[in-house]
Amino acid sequence: MFTGIVRELGTVDAFDGSRLLVAAPETAATADVGDSVSLAGVCLTVVEVQDGRLAFDVVPETIARTALGSIEAGRALNVEPSLRVGDRLGGHVVQGHVDAVGRVRSVAPEEDSRRLWIDAPEGGLAYCIEKGSIAVDGVSLTIAALDEEGFEVALIPHTLAVTTLGRLQVGEEVNLEADVLGKVVERLVAARLP
Repeated sequence: MFTGIVRELGTVDAFDGSRLLVAAPETAATADVGDSVSLAGVCLTVVEVQDGRLAFDVVPETIARTALGSIEAGRALNVEPSLRVGDRLGGHVVQGHVDAVGRVRSVAPEEDSRRLWIDAPEGGLAYCIEKGSIAVDGVSLTIAALDEEGFEVALIPHTLAVTTLGRLQVGEEVNLEADVLGKVVERLVAARLP
């Protein structure tokens, strides 16, 4: 489980389509083989730790359902180690289970911040509500507005500085995870309907 509060920007050292090697010295300093780590919002299992780098096996299912398949060496990734007992919960509950891949529609400056519109497939919008939570590439955000094609988020200067969201360009793909509470409520309500 994660909170969507990025702890470090990692850098892709290599990705051959199945083995992903990421330089993330802060996370690697405390990581063990078998630990869960969120990379760009995708929960992956550490299979090797060496010299400030983490290795992960990425299976075809993950590539098919996320934006990880297109990453290349040198790209920055949002990194968040999984929560440990006693950690602060600063964002919202994030599982690292990507619901959909979205595409950046627009990026607009707003004083020191930015407004970001992301188009999402219908399944990615089903649980979105204005002022609700969403994780974009693993970053916990609040939905500012919605339309038929996507949603808008406001990015504060801190988020722009410490995550990859400040580097996003129109047309880029992002991993989306809706708030798990909405999914639970839908399931409970559906079970009670005739």
